[in-house]
Amino acid sequence: MSTHDLLKLNVNEHTEKKNGLIYLSWAWAWAEALKADPTAHFHVKTFMRDQYTEVPYMDINGTAMVWVSVYMFGQPRTCMLPVMNHRNQPIQNPDAFQVNTAIMRCMTKALALHGLGLYIYSGDDLPEDEKAAPSTGATAPMGELYKKEDGPKYEKIIAKTKAKPVEWDNSDASRKLFADGMIEWTSHCTTVAGLNSYWKSNELQLDSLKQTHPPLYEEVLNCFKSLKLKLNQTEKPNE
Repeated sequence: MSTHDLLKLNVNEHTEKKNGLIYLSWAWAWAEALKADPTAHFHVKTFMRDQYTEVPYMDINGTAMVWVSVYMFGQPRTCMLPVMNHRNQPIQNPDAFQVNTAIMRCMTKALALHGLGLYIYSGDDLPEDEKAAPSTGATAPMGELYKKEDGPKYEKIIAKTKAKPVEWDNSDASRKLFADGMIEWTSHCTTVAGLNSYWKSNELQLDSLKQTHPPLYEEVLNCFKSLKLKLNQTEKPNE
């Protein structure tokens, strides 16, 4: 089995809808990953909270962002996801259960980068080979799956402050990791709407990156601009 095969796999029977969002079962998704590649494995990135404590999330002004890399077919795919509550809002000082839930959701999101369930993140109801109608082009925000009628929701959660950008781990390594993650996920956006939604959902961190590490910000921005131009040219014939 290959990435191409995973892209064609219908995952609809293994999803559950909660609060207007559709979640893919992580246990089923991981079982499918092992069927596709018995050597598949995933890695949760850890961060130093202090001199002695290592934690499986990045602290961002009291909230948490988890990072998971899934290794399949000889290559890793990395995703990040905020630790969120049932309303899809970032949680202040999350507990161990909430962090663990976010890690498994993030792992499922990383599996989508390998092809499994990716069509739902693009706002489609069926994989490429089973489409009955064209997609609206909407994309799923920050790791959540939803159907076309649900629309983007994460933009309503992020409130851009008028004060200084959100404080988070300001080490060079952390900012480089964030920038690389943005570029990695961006490469899998298939519509302009999805690209815009992804930028919007990370706007606070991008504002902070722009002030502290301008070259990294420009690298991410140029990647977005280049892909947006390409997607605009691709979508025009269908208008």
